[in-house]
Amino acid sequence: MAEFFPAPFAFVGTPFEMNRVMLIRILATIAVVVVLAIWAKRMKLIPGRFQSAMELAMEFVTVGIAEDTMGKEKAKKFMPLIVAIFFGVLFWNVTKLIPFLNMPASGVIGLPIVLTAVVYITYHWAGIAQKGLGGYLKDALILPGVPWPMHILLIPIEFITKFVTQPFTLAIRLFANMMVGHLLLVLCFSATSFFLFDASNGFQFFAILTFAGGFFVFLLEMLVVVLQAYIFALLSCVYINAAISDDH
Repeated sequence: MAEFFPAPFAFVGTPFEMNRVMLIRILATIAVVVVLAIWAKRMKLIPGRFQSAMELAMEFVTVGIAEDTMGKEKAKKFMPLIVAIFFGVLFWNVTKLIPFLNMPASGVIGLPIVLTAVVYITYHWAGIAQKGLGGYLKDALILPGVPWPMHILLIPIEFITKFVTQPFTLAIRLFANMMVGHLLLVLCFSATSFFLFDASNGFQFFAILTFAGGFFVFLLEMLVVVLQAYIFALLSCVYINAAISDDH
């Protein structure tokens, strides 16, 4: 667990204090900006493999996530945010699988909280801008077709869901998946090292099992890295769409 909270190495004692996790976040952010900039700058009529792969990824986000969830017209307004969220989370997650980094930039709760705050402010602001404060709160908290005595119970539940549970689960889901995946990898490969170099004779065989387990977790984490970026972007679209939709 101490790997998630390394000692600072620059700007110690200031709001700009830097440690290894912060450095990984900065490197991942630079990487996603550079990759998208190169793709945009080198676009050709006949795409190469890199351009084709990027266009497929972009279509997956813009059409498969945003437009399929919100509709084409609604999605257009929020497309830059959704694209930034997907690729940002993807690159911040994939650092856990890169040698010498071996740490998810989103594995410490601060970054998921910031991302969640951006989404939280966006969908509440969009809902208020669309319906006005009173109309937004009415649509968010009051279920249509429910007998009025039931609202005494349902309004607090809806309030907790919309204003507390949604942002909490959005941040925790990303953070917990990245942290647990990292710990599983560390556990498997640390056990492999122990059985190979420190265990008594006869126990070296278990190194094969722990290495195989670590390799399986590594492959699984490749899927989880993409899946968490997809889920975060998808839920962002769902929450924004719910806020601006006329239907409850």
